This record gives sequence, structure tokens and C-alpha cells, in this order.
Amino acid sequence: MRAFKEIYIFAGGVSPQVITETIYALAMSRPPVYPNELYIITTRLGKTVIKDNLIERGILKNLFNEYEIPPISFDDSNFLIPQTPNREEIDDIKTEEDNEALADLITSFIRQMTKDNGNRLHCSIAGGRKTMSFYLGGSLELFGRPWDKLYHVIVSPEFESNPDFYYKPRARRKIKVLTKDGQEIWLDTNQAKIYLADLPFIRLGKKLRLKGNSFKELVAESQSEIETALVQPELTVERTLRRVQVSDHFFQLPPRLMFVYIVFLRQKLSNCRKPDEPYCLDCKDCYAELPELFSPNNLAKFKDDFIRITACDESKWSSFLNKWKSGLAPEVVRQYITKINWQIEKQVENDFLFTICKINCQKIYGGSRYGLRVEKTKINIL
Repeated sequence: MRAFKEIYIFAGGVSPQVITETIYALAMSRPPVYPNELYIITTRLGKTVIKDNLIERGILKNLFNEYEIPPISFDDSNFLIPQTPNREEIDDIKTEEDNEALADLITSFIRQMTKDNGNRLHCSIAGGRKTMSFYLGGSLELFGRPWDKLYHVIVSPEFESNPDFYYKPRARRKIKVLTKDGQEIWLDTNQAKIYLADLPFIRLGKKLRLKGNSFKELVAESQSEIETALVQPELTVERTLRRVQVSDHFFQLPPRLMFVYIVFLRQKLSNCRKPDEPYCLDCKDCYAELPELFSPNNLAKFKDDFIRITACDESKWSSFLNKWKSGLAPEVVRQYITKINWQIEKQVENDFLFTICKINCQKIYGGSRYGLRVEKTKINIL
């Protein structure tokens, strides 16, 4: 069984009991899980309450000693507290600015911790403000790996948030509790039940190409990627192999046909007339007339593609340009387009993928323009 460095991450507030209750529940699981590192996301007020109760009163140390949990290092650096623009720790999460600072702090931390595949994160959303729990769970959805965990701890109602109950002690004792009708009674700690809910969550991290920094940016980016993914798969061109992959289908083209196909892909990538639009969808503004697209000046831009595809030296590239000094003739290109589309349809054998990959003709007054329907963000040229 793979050995992980177990990283405990808590959303914490003024009820520090959820921290010790979760540590206890994991120590009691089969097999037991013990923390190697522990971090608490909280506010300046929450930090004070947690330190006063768990550290100064020795409750955390007592839990570790009582259940023979290996000791760990824990100090102020293990508290993660959002800050104002003036670098002051935030007392409470109230304003929109407070929430953005909290979200970005959690996102950045989870992103960093998931870079090490030797770590396994155990994230608890039982404590703190509800927004803390939301951002912690959301960040784990963005970056979590298959082995990371998300928990909520549930305690018998009569013991929940009781100032004298932090975990189930080995030596049973009586503590004072309040009933629902406000009466004080004494209960045996042996009656307490602590349940740890292992929460399923969607893991998007390895399926999306996320480049944003803030939580808001990452959510918008993820939504865009998901919507695009539902519409179209990736289209990847391996030039030296003259092979194209779309979804789980492949097609190959002879050198001259692959070169022409690459020219259309480059046109899609470099000639977008609406760069601020996230999706191409049915837009054809990047389509071009053949004399323009295969003019001598434009062909000169594709020297590297030609050499990579044909595995030739520069002399053959020069010969190609000399042969087509006036540009690649439109009638020749149209013949190539027919052959390319026939090869794609024959090899892919999927109507939806064929409509994405094929070269299309848009007939307009005075001429015709050509281009591809594939989304520009889905094109990868290797």
C-alpha cells in the first residue's frame, strides 16, 4: 500500500472541537490515519480561540498522548489567515473583499500542496464560516487528486460544541450538558458518538488546463473549459508523424496534404477576428480566400511546418517556393481540400468528428472563403 505524507487541513472558527474530533475519528479508523502536518484556515479571532483551547489548555497534546498519535510540529506558521491589502490579519469574514482574500488564500494553498504527489490531503469543512467550507471544498475540486479526502465530522447533538468535550477520552468521565429545553444534566462521555463523513467530490484538476490565480478566475476558467469540452474534443497534430488525433480517433495525411491542413489550422489560431470571445462556435470570420491564404508571403510563414512534415532540408523548401512563386494555385488547393476531407471521413468514421475536422467552404458574393470549425482553444500542434 502506498505510503503518503498525511496533511490535515481544517476550516476553523470559534468551535475548535471539530479539529480534535476529526483527528480522533481518523486515529480510530481502520487502518488508523495520523497527521504528519496540520494546518488551520481561520481568522485572527479564530486563531486566538483555537490557541487558547487546543494549545494553552493542552487539549491537542493530551489527545496525541492519550491515543499514542506520533507528535508533530505545530506553531503560528500552521495557521492560514487571510489578510487585508495592508497585510493585516482579518478578524472575521464579512465583506466581499474579505471573502475574496479568503478564497484566494485557500486556493493558493491547496494548489501548492497538491503539486507534491507524495502528499495526501485530509480536508475538514466542519468548522469556521460556511464560506470557508465552500472555498475549501471548491479548491479541492479544482486541484484534488484521486487520493485526497474531504470530511465533515458529526457528533452526538448533546455533546456538539460542548466546551468540555473535544474527543472521546479513553477514561470515561461525566460532563455537564444542556438539553434542548435548557436543563443541565450530566452525561457519560462513553455515550458520545463521533462520525466522520467521507464526502465524495468531483476532481477536475488533471482534466482541465487551469492558468488563473484567483478563485474567481479559476472558477470562470473551469466553467469555460467544461462548456467547451462538452462541445468539442481536443485536436492534436503530430507533424513529424503526419498524424492527427481528435478524441480517441486518428487520421494520417500524406506530406503535401498535411502541410495544407496545417496552414488552415494556423489560420484558425492566428487570424481570429474576435479574440475576446471565449468560443468560436459558428463564427466564420477567420475563414480566408485561397489566393490570400496561399500567397507567396503567407506561405513563407510555414517553413518550419513544411520541413517538420516532409522531413526534408531547406533546399526542398526552396524548390517548393520556386515552383509556386505566385503562390499555391487555388485550383490545386481545392483539389487538396477534396482529398483531405475524403481522407478524414474515411479514417475517422464519425460524423460529429468529421464536421469538426474537415475544411469547410463558405460561399459569398464574389468568391469563397475556407476554414475549419474546430475550436481554436482545442488545437494543439506538436
